[in-house]
Amino acid sequence: MTPTAAAASRSLRFDRLDALRAFAILWMAVFHFCFDLNHFSLIEKQNFYTDPFWTVQRSCIVSLFLFVSGLGQAVAWQQGQGWRRFWRRWAQVAGCALLVSAGSFLMFPKSFIYFGVLHGIAVMLILTRLTAGWGRWLWPLGLAAIALPHLVQHAWFDTRWTNWLGLVTRKPVTEDYVPLLPWLGVMWWGMAAGQWVLRERPHWFSGRLMPGLHPLAVLGRWSLSFYMLHQPVLIGLLTAWVALTR
Repeated sequence: MTPTAAAASRSLRFDRLDALRAFAILWMAVFHFCFDLNHFSLIEKQNFYTDPFWTVQRSCIVSLFLFVSGLGQAVAWQQGQGWRRFWRRWAQVAGCALLVSAGSFLMFPKSFIYFGVLHGIAVMLILTRLTAGWGRWLWPLGLAAIALPHLVQHAWFDTRWTNWLGLVTRKPVTEDYVPLLPWLGVMWWGMAAGQWVLRERPHWFSGRLMPGLHPLAVLGRWSLSFYMLHQPVLIGLLTAWVALTR
């Protein structure tokens, strides 16, 4: 393989994977829009913290988002992504996580986000990268990570300094909570599934998208930017709407 071809292989994008990532982020945005409507009392009052319609939906969204992140890490590993590029992307995720904490503290000072989805992803990315070479062992490891919080719980993990591990006896008061366990298991399964697809069914990733879905692939490549912008935009628009109509 020539140097040019090798570089092209390392930078290859899979439209189907990007589109799936976009679907996850759009579903998340719709969920957040409903949450915002409820916060501003623009819909019939909903309980996003206990109602199964919302809690199950949130779990599905986070699961899909983390599974796709694992798929993406499998692609990066297969393409030989170096540590320098990895740390550059990781710094973007970690920096955005800090911004989420700061922004949520301004809006929800008593329940601000200190270990939400981006915080969790920042930690899980490192662990997933370090274990990428474990191959099929990622399947049982993922199962163990998902099962462990249901088997092991202790009050020591209930503090803000330790509850990010996930072995809590009670859920902390925060607007978004994505602890290491069980969610690392979902990303591990995404990594394992991605490695299997790239080895056995690479056309599942490399095949063409259905007509009309290309915009989703484009959005999927800018998922972090979309994630960071969608809530400020939605909250700003709804704040303006409430100010003009009340």
